Amino acid sequence: MNTEAHIASAFDRDLEGIQAKIMKMGGLVENSILNAVESLEKRDEEQAEQVRKSDRVIDALEEEINNDAAQVIALRAPTAVDLRVVLSVMKISANLERIGDYAKNMAKRTTVLSQMPPVNGSAASLRRMAKEVDRMLRSALDAYIQRDVDLAYEVIHRDEDVDQMYNTLFREFLTFMMEDPRNITACMHLHFIAKNTERMGDHVTAIAEQVIYLVTGETPDEKRPKGDETSVNPDVAPQYEE
Repeated sequence: MNTEAHIASAFDRDLEGIQAKIMKMGGLVENSILNAVESLEKRDEEQAEQVRKSDRVIDALEEEINNDAAQVIALRAPTAVDLRVVLSVMKISANLERIGDYAKNMAKRTTVLSQMPPVNGSAASLRRMAKEVDRMLRSALDAYIQRDVDLAYEVIHRDEDVDQMYNTLFREFLTFMMEDPRNITACMHLHFIAKNTERMGDHVTAIAEQVIYLVTGETPDEKRPKGDETSVNPDVAPQYEE
């Protein structure tokens, strides 16, 4: 084997290792989303605590991926196309880490909400929204493994459904608060959860966009569909980060 072929083979092995960690990280994030929303619906504080603990594993994996990617760049001197793969992996892991953070935030509020009277139907509605985000994430990761641009675009357009779910929930929470001021504190926590879930969808969309960039070398040129009316009109709801 000549030197050039040896370097290419070593790069492929390194990349396979990194991609295996990406898929492991993606699986952990999927579990965090589902466990967080299940703990909310069941008012299970122990399950919520497990979500918070698993976030540390997700964070550690992102750090490993970044270190591995930096080492590949330093040692293998990848070509332009190969460098695009490495950079895409780093961006995907960053988005996965952020989704994990939002799941952890959901679990934190579950602990508080479990001490309050439930708000009619809210947990079930949030579960449907979170499960759609989870399905989007699964599709985005499939698109990455398969280098499937069409599937990546499908994920991007599905984010509009998540935004519409958020808009509906936002209006419901406003109604609950106006009908009974005793609901205000619980509804504020539930709204944070809904907003965090909507932002999870945004990060899944960013992963899908990275897949398109990875395959084509270009970011999507069409404007990302956005159905979150509260983001369009800042007077409707305050914008905040946790």
